[in-house]
Amino acid sequence: MSAQDVTVAGAAVEDVLPSEWAGATIGVGAHSARAGLFARVAKACGAFEWVTFTYLAWLLAIFVACHARIAHAGRYFALHVAIGAAIAAVCVTAERWPASEALRFVRSWYPLPLYIFFFEELQGLVHAIFPGWFDRWLIAFDYGFAHVHPSVWLSRFANPALNDTMQFCYMTYFFFLVIVPGALYFARERAAFWTTMTATAMAHYTVYVIALLFPIESPYFALASVNTKPLVGGPFTATIELVEHYGRVHGAAFPSAHVAGSMVAIWAAARYRRAIFWVCLPFFVGMCLATVYGRYHYVADVLAGIVVGSVAWLCAERLMLRRGAVPAELQASASTG
Repeated sequence: MSAQDVTVAGAAVEDVLPSEWAGATIGVGAHSARAGLFARVAKACGAFEWVTFTYLAWLLAIFVACHARIAHAGRYFALHVAIGAAIAAVCVTAERWPASEALRFVRSWYPLPLYIFFFEELQGLVHAIFPGWFDRWLIAFDYGFAHVHPSVWLSRFANPALNDTMQFCYMTYFFFLVIVPGALYFARERAAFWTTMTATAMAHYTVYVIALLFPIESPYFALASVNTKPLVGGPFTATIELVEHYGRVHGAAFPSAHVAGSMVAIWAAARYRRAIFWVCLPFFVGMCLATVYGRYHYVADVLAGIVVGSVAWLCAERLMLRRGAVPAELQASASTG
């Protein structure tokens, strides 16, 4: 090989090809790399991720369209892009090393903190679209339904023992989020597990979308002038008061996320774990009552939560029939993990 040949072989592409050819070659390579990355993410993700990405896309649109009414909209936008990227990274990493039990656990349970985070952030987003509160509509609905203000009427029965019982029932929401999925996960029933998780996501995200379209602040705030009797109780009341002190969101009351998420768990238990269903059903009924008794929600919020949870379950069951709803490595882990 001559010195000239060596020089040509070691030259940059743009030195030996017309500039437009070199640019086209680089462009095709970049496009191919992006397509390959997208294909890999698509293969690694399941129905839950695509539902979550859809909700993230909705939020990003809100941050752009309503940025004037959102403090630090740019930070919100960047944070949610990062959340989407992190979800994709978790899924791709778990797909690359399917034998890792730790990665599989993270891949399966990262949704739970997402629900809490997305709910808590509504505090700063609840008036992104509409500046006021629409509680008057639900107050009128409840009064027409019961001919009283339910939370005010229930306060006549308040005593420390009942208060603590109701607050315990209210807290069972957090158990509903894990008890049925946990039973399915450790039994390695991956399709059933992801059906439950996807339905739970659909229920919560639907609640959050409605919360921005129909801002409701709850009886705790809207009826404070008539709900004057304090709900004094024991340890469960103290625990809830601590949680509410640091995590109460002013708004996002309609529909009830507690009820919607727990309704999914009830449907999942009825479908996959009938014994758990019969144990959980009384607590679910108690929780529905506790949301009104504790002044967290209107009766309308509870009814809407039941509807949202039920519709989410039916939609998730159908969605999970689609090919790729449960990624292949998670399906395989049921028999090899």
